Amino acid sequence: MSSSITEVAVHKINGAHSSSLAQDALAVEEPLEIRLGFEADGQPKQQSISITMRTPGNDFDLAAGFLFTEGIVREAEQIAGIQHCGGQGNVVKVELAAGVSIDFARLQRHFYTSSSCGVCGKTSIEALQANACPSLPQADWQVESAIIHDLPAKLRTAQSIFDSTGGLHAAALFDLTGKLVALREDVGRHNAVDKLIGAQLQSGNLPLHRNLLLVSGRASFELVQKALMAGIPLLAAVGAPSSLAVELANEFGLTLIGFVRDGRFNIYCGTDRMTVVQTRTL
Repeated sequence: MSSSITEVAVHKINGAHSSSLAQDALAVEEPLEIRLGFEADGQPKQQSISITMRTPGNDFDLAAGFLFTEGIVREAEQIAGIQHCGGQGNVVKVELAAGVSIDFARLQRHFYTSSSCGVCGKTSIEALQANACPSLPQADWQVESAIIHDLPAKLRTAQSIFDSTGGLHAAALFDLTGKLVALREDVGRHNAVDKLIGAQLQSGNLPLHRNLLLVSGRASFELVQKALMAGIPLLAAVGAPSSLAVELANEFGLTLIGFVRDGRFNIYCGTDRMTVVQTRTL
C-alpha cells in the first residue's frame, strides 16, 4: 500500500441494529519539516523555516513550491538540490545555490504576516505588493464555459488516492483546451497547490501564463496568492471563494471562478478571459 494511505479497523453501522468489522483506508497525515541549507560567512549552515502537516509523497515538489510561492526563491536555479535529512522521511533540506542570500529577519516578519493573514485584508495585500508579486499579462485568450464545466470531472477521474480514501484535496493544472497537465493531492489545499507549482518550477515551466488551475475545495486568499506567484491567470474552485480572495484577485487581475459544479459556476472577477454567450441580471 502507498505510504500516502493507511488502513484502520472500523465498526460499520448499517441501520439501527446491523454492524460489522472492516478495514477502512485513510489518507496519511504527517508533519514535514522544511530546512534551508546555505552558506554564511564562508560556513555551511542550515535553518528550519517551516513545519506543515501533509500527505507524504512529492515532498521535494512541496518544498520547492512552498519556497517559490512564499517568495523565498525566485527561480529554480536558486535551488542547488533537495534531499531528505539523514534518512528522515519527514525532514527535507533545500540546499540553496552558491551566492543566494536570505534575509531571515524579513523572512520571520513575512511568515508572521502570512500565518496571521495580516492585521487586516489591506495589510495582507500590501505585503504581497511589497514582496514583488508578479503581475499577470493582459488577457490575450479566452476560455469557453464548456471547458470550465468539464474540469471537475477530469480532476475527479485523476484523483487516485481520493478514490481509496475520500479524504484528500486536489489541485489540477490544465491547458487552455481543458487538457489535464498535472495533478497533486494532499490533506491540505495549500500543500496540493505547492506540490503542483513546485513540480512545474523544477521542470522549468514557470510562469504558467497559458494554464488554468482548479482546486477541489474553496478558494482562499492563500491559494490566490500562490496562483499569482506562479503566473496562473485563472483559478477555479469547486467551492466558494472568500471575500479577501476576491479582493486580491481583483487587485492583481486574476480571473477567479467559484462553485464549479452541476453545470454552473460564478465568475467573481476577470470576465475578460471567459467567453460567455449571454449575460442577464437576476
